[in-house]
Amino acid sequence: MDFSYWKKQTIEAPLYPDIEWSKPERKSMAGKLGIIGGNKLGFAGVAEAYSVALGTGTGNIRVLLPDVLRKTIPPTITDAVFGPTNPSGSLNKDALDEMNAMSAWADAVLLIGDAGRSSETAILYEQFIEKYEGQLILTRDAIDLVKNSAELLVERPKTVLVASFAQLQKLFQSVYYPKVLTFSMQLTNLVEAVHKFTITYPVTIVVLHKDHLVIASGGDVVSQYWENPMMIWRGTVAAKAASYWLWNPSKPVEAIASSIHT
Repeated sequence: MDFSYWKKQTIEAPLYPDIEWSKPERKSMAGKLGIIGGNKLGFAGVAEAYSVALGTGTGNIRVLLPDVLRKTIPPTITDAVFGPTNPSGSLNKDALDEMNAMSAWADAVLLIGDAGRSSETAILYEQFIEKYEGQLILTRDAIDLVKNSAELLVERPKTVLVASFAQLQKLFQSVYYPKVLTFSMQLTNLVEAVHKFTITYPVTIVVLHKDHLVIASGGDVVSQYWENPMMIWRGTVAAKAASYWLWNPSKPVEAIASSIHT
């Protein structure tokens, strides 16, 4: 079988060293990232993403949180804005103005999760995704929150999903894609599946399977051995991916492969 579209990266041999060498050195050139998430029970994902993006070299970062968290966020998050909160402690429908204002300021928006399970928040996210045309990254439970809008996600250009295997499985099912993903499938079968899926849809997929992180976009696939799934579940992978993609907006595979190598 022809796997010419599949490249394998190792820690010893990065595939795209030029991406790393060309990281912006001036803050004014290093992009603006908006991070949205959190609910009254927690904002660990937001705090982690903020810290990681800052450490990675993102120029400016702004976070949007429910206003119920106004008194609890740490002083290390220096640029935070707050949106109205519903009774469940998540952003309510009136927060769309704040989300739109952030997207107008930012070069890319990261929906990091910890958003709660409110149907109102789900509708808010869907409305935002439908209108926003810039670079968008979703991960963790932010993907679950908008699971009823799977078609919207996969048909949207400039979209990166840092998903669990179970989330990708549900995504395939939701859009009636004729390939069934199973946890027991070989890595080669998953690579072939995401290769074809990302030819069909303009979305970029990042997923962990059998100790390998797999990145797919436009039919191109990169994989790297990966033994720290907690970096995905905490939002670290998505935050670094968002930062590198900011600097290389036309090269999602190369950017994200470089972000996981460092």
